[in-house]
Amino acid sequence: MKNYILKRILLIPLTLLGILTVNFAIIQLSPGGPVEYMLAKYQGMNVDSKAQFTSTAQVQHKASDMQKYRGSQGVPDDLVKALEKQFGFDKPWPQRYLKMIKDYALFDFGHSYYQDKTVGELILERMPVSVSLGLWSTLIIYLISIPLGIKKALTDGSKFDVATSFAVIFGSAVPVFLFAVFLIVFFAGGVYLQWFPLRGLTSDNWQDLSWYAKIGDYFWHITLPVLSIVIGGFASLTMLTKNSFLDEISKQYVLTARAKGLSERAILYKHVFRNAMLIIIAGFPSLLIKMLFTGALLIEVVFSLNGLGLLGYEAIMTRDYPVIFGTLYIFALIGLVLKLVSDITYCLVDPRINFDKI
Repeated sequence: MKNYILKRILLIPLTLLGILTVNFAIIQLSPGGPVEYMLAKYQGMNVDSKAQFTSTAQVQHKASDMQKYRGSQGVPDDLVKALEKQFGFDKPWPQRYLKMIKDYALFDFGHSYYQDKTVGELILERMPVSVSLGLWSTLIIYLISIPLGIKKALTDGSKFDVATSFAVIFGSAVPVFLFAVFLIVFFAGGVYLQWFPLRGLTSDNWQDLSWYAKIGDYFWHITLPVLSIVIGGFASLTMLTKNSFLDEISKQYVLTARAKGLSERAILYKHVFRNAMLIIIAGFPSLLIKMLFTGALLIEVVFSLNGLGLLGYEAIMTRDYPVIFGTLYIFALIGLVLKLVSDITYCLVDPRINFDKI
C-alpha cells in the first residue's frame, strides 16, 4: 500500500500539469478574453468620455491595424496596448505558459484582473461558504441515504419500498434550484412563511452577537441552502446503497451464514455491510467535490452565497483568467487528494484489497 500511495502522490503534479496545459490551450484558442471584455465596456461609454480619452491619448490608427480584437475599432491604440500589458498579453504565449506553471508550483495564483486582491485571498474568502455547504450536505445525505437504502433493500417490494421509491424518483427528477425556489417561496418570506433569511450566510450584526448566538445565526442561514442540496442529492446514493445491498444479500456466502444459524443482524453488519459499502465509499470523493463546488453553484446564486462556485462562474463570465485557473487548480488538487483518501479507505474497510499490484 505504501508503494501505491507514493505512486499516486507523484502522479498528482503530473495530473495538475496536464489539466492546466489543456485549459491553457483552450483559453488561447477560444474567442473573447479580458482585453475584449474591457474593450466592450469601453465601447459602452458615452460619446463625450470617449472623445475626451481620444484627445488625451492623441492617437490615430486605422481599423485594419486593430483586427486582433473584436470591438477595437474606434478605440485608441494606447488603450489596447495598456490593456494587453495589464493582463499580461503583451508577452508571447510560451512565456506566459512557463510563468504560469512556475507560479502555480509555488501556489502563487496571481492577482484578479478586476478585483484588487490576489486569487489566493479570494479563494480563502469564499472557501468557508463552499466548505459549509459541501460538508453539511454530504454528511446529511449519507446519514439519510445509507439507512434508507439498507431499509429498502431489506424490505424490497414492500409498501415502504414502493412509497419511498416515489420520493427518490421525485428527488432525482426535479432540479435542485427548483427546490431552492420552492423553499424560498414557502419559508423565506416569498409568499407564506418567513422563518428563514432570504440571503447570506450570516446576519449583518453577526460580529456583535455572542458565540452561541453566532452558532445559531449560522445554522439559521444555512438551513434552506443545505436542505435544497440534500433533497436533490440523496436519491442517487439511496438507490446505489439499496442495489449494492441487494446484490450482496443474494450471494452464496449469505446463504451459508444463514445455514450456520447466524442472525440476520449479524449477517447484515458483520458480512454484508463491509462488502456492500465498498462501492459507496468509492463514490464519496466525487459526491463531496460535487457538493463543495459544482453542485452548489445554483444554490449560491439563488441564496446570494459568495462561495467558490459563484466565484468561478463570475470569473468565466468576465474572462478573469487568474481566478479561473486558480479555482480550477484548487478543485483538481482537492479532487485528487480525496480520491487517494478514498482508495486508502477501501483498504481499511476490506483488507483483501491490495493496490500495490496496480
